[in-house]
Amino acid sequence: MSLILASVSASAAYAQESAAADENMDELEEIVVTGIRGSLQRAMDIKRDSRGIVDAISAEDMGKFPDTNLAESLQRITGVSIDRVNGEGSKVTVRGFGPDFNLVTLNGRQMPVSSLEDTNASSSRSFDFANLASEGVAGVQVYKTGRAAIPTGGIGSTINIQTTRPLNSPGMKASIGAKAVMDTSELDGTSVTPEISGIYSNTFAEDKIGVAFSGSYQKRKSGYTQASAGWRGAFAGEQNDWGTLPQIPAGGTEADINITNRPGPGDFYATTQNMAYSMTAIDRERINGQLTLQYRPVETVTATVDYTYSQNKVATERHDMSVWFNHGATTSEWTDGPVAGVLLYAEDFGASPSDLSFGAAEFATKNENKSFGANIEWTPTDRLTLELDYHNSSAQSGADSPYGSHVALGTAGFTLQSQAIDFSEELPVLSVTQIDGLTGIDTSRIVSTGTSFRNSYMRTEIEQFQFRGSWEFDAGIVDSVDFGAAYTENNVRSAYANVQRDTWGGAGPASDMPDDIFEIISVADKFDSLSGSDNPNLFNEWVVYDFETMIGLIDDLYGACGGNGQCSSDDFTTDRRTKEESKSAYLQVNSSFDMGDVPVNIVAGLRYEETDVTSAALVPVATGTQWVAANEAVVIFSGEQDFTELEGSYKNWLPSVDVDFQLRDDVVFRASYSETIARPRYDDIQGGQTINEIFRVGGGTGSQGNPALLPFKSKNLDFSTEWYYDDASYFAVGYFRKDVKNFIGTEVITAQPFGLPTPFGGQRYNDAVAAVGSSDLTAIRNWIFANADPSTFEITGVDSNGNTTGNIFGVPGEDPTLDITVTIPSNQRSAKLNGWEFALQHTFGNSGFGAILNYTIVNGDIGFNNETEWNTEQFALFGLSDTANIIGFYDKDGLQVRVAYNWRDEFLSGIIQGEYAVRQPIYVEAYGQFDVNVSYDITDQITVFAEGINVTGETTRSHGRHGNTALWVTQAGPRFNIGARYKF
Repeated sequence: MSLILASVSASAAYAQESAAADENMDELEEIVVTGIRGSLQRAMDIKRDSRGIVDAISAEDMGKFPDTNLAESLQRITGVSIDRVNGEGSKVTVRGFGPDFNLVTLNGRQMPVSSLEDTNASSSRSFDFANLASEGVAGVQVYKTGRAAIPTGGIGSTINIQTTRPLNSPGMKASIGAKAVMDTSELDGTSVTPEISGIYSNTFAEDKIGVAFSGSYQKRKSGYTQASAGWRGAFAGEQNDWGTLPQIPAGGTEADINITNRPGPGDFYATTQNMAYSMTAIDRERINGQLTLQYRPVETVTATVDYTYSQNKVATERHDMSVWFNHGATTSEWTDGPVAGVLLYAEDFGASPSDLSFGAAEFATKNENKSFGANIEWTPTDRLTLELDYHNSSAQSGADSPYGSHVALGTAGFTLQSQAIDFSEELPVLSVTQIDGLTGIDTSRIVSTGTSFRNSYMRTEIEQFQFRGSWEFDAGIVDSVDFGAAYTENNVRSAYANVQRDTWGGAGPASDMPDDIFEIISVADKFDSLSGSDNPNLFNEWVVYDFETMIGLIDDLYGACGGNGQCSSDDFTTDRRTKEESKSAYLQVNSSFDMGDVPVNIVAGLRYEETDVTSAALVPVATGTQWVAANEAVVIFSGEQDFTELEGSYKNWLPSVDVDFQLRDDVVFRASYSETIARPRYDDIQGGQTINEIFRVGGGTGSQGNPALLPFKSKNLDFSTEWYYDDASYFAVGYFRKDVKNFIGTEVITAQPFGLPTPFGGQRYNDAVAAVGSSDLTAIRNWIFANADPSTFEITGVDSNGNTTGNIFGVPGEDPTLDITVTIPSNQRSAKLNGWEFALQHTFGNSGFGAILNYTIVNGDIGFNNETEWNTEQFALFGLSDTANIIGFYDKDGLQVRVAYNWRDEFLSGIIQGEYAVRQPIYVEAYGQFDVNVSYDITDQITVFAEGINVTGETTRSHGRHGNTALWVTQAGPRFNIGARYKF
């Protein structure tokens, strides 16, 4: 790569000489350039000839896209970065605007989206590129500036995916490919899985009828290991609350409370709530297919019908080992402030040993996308073109297992005397001491605890009619006028149910669990790419067990699934249904003229959008509360549910103008102004108030949507200068600015829905606190079970530590009413974002070598301030980061080699870390990876290839306010593909 970059200036002169020599060739000879260079040339031509700021990717050959994943190809474009899920590109961020701010269309049609999160249905509008295979894609255009003729919904960009149209390339063309995939991150040893794809296109009846079909099947096994931690805070240095560092006793010193370098007044810090090591095995199966039929009876009429189908099944099994902190007798060590990072956090449990938990989880989901489209284009005169387009598309995500979309099983050994976590290295290092002199895990002491069977569902349906037309003028400065109208109906449903068994203190004695069900494995070798894995203090044992066997066992023993194996429920307790009806119309004028010796092109337009929103949400009726475990209480629901419905609407006029000046034959200057909108997330516009099932000592939480929210609206300004100095070679520099309003904040209110009594804070609870002399929740529960009115609780047993287990009910008229903190979304914020884009694409004459370099700088006034208390509401834009690509390639004599390095700087990915921290930042640390692609054309028809993804096995890490506040540290591994392609 260094040699390639160092040769750029010298090779420019060589390229000019080569171009002059090419002029002497026979002008009648047509040379079709394919492969990497041909793809780059076509993409460059689209960029050069487009109005506004447009980038593109073109297939290198029929059935051969630059990357096997569309998102991973898109990240090569200047200003585009991606989010990875399970080691594969999933969603895109453009110019600092995350997936929800980018609209994805398929052949100009708005695509429905659906996905599931780990524990519930998604509320995102972002398209998951992992569902769509790249083999059937002919090209992708990324529109970075708004235009009247382009559908609304993207502030960062509108991304249009194009598939094959047979009449655009007459004749018979086909290819078939197969590859073997070896993912080194697979936890059970690397296996080989298949991927098969094919594409066929042909025309008949003197090119009046066209048929195209593409299909692919992919089977992939992969995995990753992860260390994760949950946090409480950020606390102010002087704060005194549950979870804060202990206060110095009267007349005492810091040494009395085991704190080294305690955060001072004005500093902020977070304490560890829990930590886990986990390993996850993934089995993915993806099927894609598209059929396109075209008929052109006369040159002026073309009819197209197409159907696209995709299915993506993902089966995931996870095992984890975790610990919990009660913030009792702690020892800690800290960095300096103002945001102090923890170096060591430890706790001694004294006479009440804590649990070392061994959980297992299964995620089994199925994503299915269907799209039917029909289009007719008619050119009644030489100057008028009319087009009518219709499509009906759906996207659905749901469970692919009788256990639901996500099931969690708990087991634990209550043997921990003390525990400590060292956060000074990449991997948080857990060390423990156990009772009875145990140095390892005693499987004979492990008991079954609780279970959770979650079932999530999401479905989106879009029906869209579009009418487009264009009138061309014979003379004058106006070349043509484009016009159109559209109607789009978007119906979205997301639902969720959970069947939970709250026996977290132990469902039965350890003798219920046969020892041979458990297997002890090593921790260190699962994280050998991370510093800290060789720490001698690391507790290097871990228990795993067969998931199916454990479910059958606990179902037989405790009726976890009612004794019938059907654990999940379709009786959704959360059910949100939203209908958006959008009407739009646009008028766009295209003009070209000369300003002196400079050719000028202008595209000016106005788009009108009107959207009506009707949203209903199912509100479960709550009847009471119960305290089920030391740190957990739940709301009791009657099983009755009521829908509440809210409405909203908004209208927008969206102007746009693109101007470009051809300063020289090979230099173009562009200036663009546009106004664009992006619609709120679906959970923000839900139609009801819901209460979360779990609450804590301080109260519960809930949420309420707002369908009357206005869309995000951005005023965009773009400038770009592009120098196309040779074939497939250009240099471009651009500046962009976006002023965005209507960002969504939250209004927080305290409500007491249903008048629910809480078991915390009443006379019974206060008597227990006074009797035990502390805020130890386990001790408080034991006292209530032993001394309170028996009608106010139920006892289910005694755990291995002698603590009573059961449920303590909130008593109406005696206990205080449960306060629910309800968050309501509202349009509150405005923000400004600006940045620079630099791109160089260079081919070194006829040498076959070439390079692509690009860098994007993004700045904004919308970051998160780490030096604020945890409950201070802040607004921040997620995904904002600088990005860069360095790509070197060789394409000559049938040999193609591409080495690509993609880098993304640290970015904020969220501000909610989970249920324990109300408002905390999540920073994903800077990440870069190398990908390699090599292919060789054995003949004109046969190509063999090899691909390597993340060949150096880079790891990923995220943290909170301080780098030591580790959230997730993930180790996966490289993925390698080898295969062959045959072209007919």
